[in-house]
Amino acid sequence: MSQAVLITNARLVNEGRIDEGDLLAVDGRIAQVGGHISHPTAAVIDAAGRVLMPGMIDDQVHFREPGATHKGDQATESRAAIAGGITSFMEMPNTKPQTVTLDALEAKFGLAAGRAWGNHAFYLGATNDNIDEIRRLGVDQTCGIKVFMGASTGNMLVDDPKTLEQIFRDAPTLVATHCEDTPTIKANEEHYRADYGDNIPMHLHPLIRSEEACWLSSSFAVDLARRFATRLHVLHLTTARELALFETGPVTDKRITVEACVHHLYFSEADYAQRGTLIKCNPAIKTAADRAALRQALADDRIDVIATDHAPHTLEEKADPSYFKAPAGLPLVQHALAMALELVHDGVMPLTQLVRKVSHAPAELFNVRERGYLREGYWADLVLVDMERSQTIVRDDVLYKCGWSPLEGDTLRSSIVATIVNGDLKYREGEFLGSAGGMRLEFERR
Repeated sequence: MSQAVLITNARLVNEGRIDEGDLLAVDGRIAQVGGHISHPTAAVIDAAGRVLMPGMIDDQVHFREPGATHKGDQATESRAAIAGGITSFMEMPNTKPQTVTLDALEAKFGLAAGRAWGNHAFYLGATNDNIDEIRRLGVDQTCGIKVFMGASTGNMLVDDPKTLEQIFRDAPTLVATHCEDTPTIKANEEHYRADYGDNIPMHLHPLIRSEEACWLSSSFAVDLARRFATRLHVLHLTTARELALFETGPVTDKRITVEACVHHLYFSEADYAQRGTLIKCNPAIKTAADRAALRQALADDRIDVIATDHAPHTLEEKADPSYFKAPAGLPLVQHALAMALELVHDGVMPLTQLVRKVSHAPAELFNVRERGYLREGYWADLVLVDMERSQTIVRDDVLYKCGWSPLEGDTLRSSIVATIVNGDLKYREGEFLGSAGGMRLEFERR
């Protein structure tokens, strides 16, 4: 059993309120919240007025295991995530082998057992020919079904309309989509290849992975979801135009939801000049106007959650000068919550709403059992944040296996002080405590 942990003198941020008080965790769960609490044997952490919030639930990561463990693995990347305040994660299926059968899905849980520092679930991937596996998926077996509606390779690119109709009609649980239209992207690539060959300048990436490519695919996904009453979650939105597809309001009232990722809220196309391939990702980081629209849509509750799409590659891979060979993806989990908190510092939204976007809403959206809130009886997944302690990102402090961050040299205005997972203090002031103890996420669905 976990040792009892008592956090005193905290600013408790939860369910739209900020209250001063204490929190007690016993046997892995929150036993008492608020007021002055005492306990005879609990380990005491004095929050000294800092923010205590539920841990971030990241609904989109690529930890590269199995098949590409030179870039990252369940242990290294989840450990970095804990240092960043992410206590639960949901990992994508485009591994080697791909997670496109129920056996492969369960094998991933085996890889994470005893090695993942955070609580975890894994998506089942859709292909052009695995509809029978999708139909067999238990409604609460994992977080959802991932559909690459463009921008993938092999049979994980699902672009046949009839196959997509089957998936959206028969999916027993949430469908999460990557929305970019491949024919549009290919045409844009050929257009710029005629001028530049393989050395297309990186600042053209958002024109190749264009607004039109995103719109064509995301509007198709939303149309399918409406036709078949599918529970749809659109991942990593990047354009102002696409926002018209989604409704405002609380996540619990929606069957079609949408996510924004920290890098699309932080960077803009102006950053390609300095960072080049280091911020190459799919879908692409786009204009400052798109970034502003995404931020406003979060504040308006049109965009429901904030995630990372953490996707590490080695520096050697990223340094390839060919536009077509340099891989897409950024390592982000270590600093994602601090990046999101920049929205609070910038006045985009209050802290209570930010906590909703990174903790409450993901729990509600995916029907995660007993996590995402500071509630008595819930699992004690907690993050202590110093909103006044800035941090400058330097390579020597980076914890990813790939060893670098796209934020190097940047200063963020908040820092993670401590992270508690399932009632165990796992990270405090730059040090890791104990060993990996993440649990398989459970879901409450009908």
